[in-house]
Amino acid sequence: MTTTRSSEPVALAGNEPFHIEVRDGVAELAIAHPPVNALDSAGWHALAAAIERLGRDDAVRVIVLRAEGRGFCAGVDIKELAAHPQRIVAVNAGNYVTFRAVHRNPKPVIAAVHGFVLGGGIGICGAADILIAAECARFGVPEIDRGAMGGGAHLQRMFGVQKVRAMYFTGDMIDAAEAYRLGAVERVVPRTALRDTALEMARRIAQKSPAMVRLAKEALNGVEDGNLEDKYRWEQGFTLQAYMSADSDEARAAFVEGREARFAAQASTVNA
Repeated sequence: MTTTRSSEPVALAGNEPFHIEVRDGVAELAIAHPPVNALDSAGWHALAAAIERLGRDDAVRVIVLRAEGRGFCAGVDIKELAAHPQRIVAVNAGNYVTFRAVHRNPKPVIAAVHGFVLGGGIGICGAADILIAAECARFGVPEIDRGAMGGGAHLQRMFGVQKVRAMYFTGDMIDAAEAYRLGAVERVVPRTALRDTALEMARRIAQKSPAMVRLAKEALNGVEDGNLEDKYRWEQGFTLQAYMSADSDEARAAFVEGREARFAAQASTVNA
């Protein structure tokens, strides 16, 4: 990870899939892991640690999460799990600590998204305080087609129950305009204006009293319906259960090989 406190562009250091810039009280973390910003288990843990450090940094008052490249985040690295299924535990843990680092961060977190926002990208958005989207943004949870579960708790923080279930069961995506209509997105802007729009809002918040903003976030988290982290942990148990099935193996293999999945027929039982 490279962190700078100047306004100059930042280069990546090592293998960490993001870079950070801090200026005028605003920390800007940009995911940069081509081709689709899908993170492996180590990448998710590194991202969580970086977000937590920013939350403890007295020079940071607001955090902006965005991404470089074709889209915001395509979630977990399916190829890693196809090659090493046992890493599902590490991936689950990495997702959990990342989303918790956003949601429970003492600093407000703004997610500025474009292109595809899938899987773990949904988790980040659902955990964030404010969501700004480029016109090209598309949101989805394709886990059901990848042999996994997860993301429903964070998606339900963005959308209503029935919309979440329709997206979850079908794997269908919705665009930024629909996300705005449903109240998840604060603003929809052209792709070229996304970064500046997010930073402008972050600077406005950064000018407020840090103590008051911190209290406000703690208060708002406290009045939410239920515990987001507990809900997501419940879901993750089903992800582990899913990964133990033959259908999950086939779904991952089909994705990696670029073919249609072939699921075995299951016998049904009807009680008289």
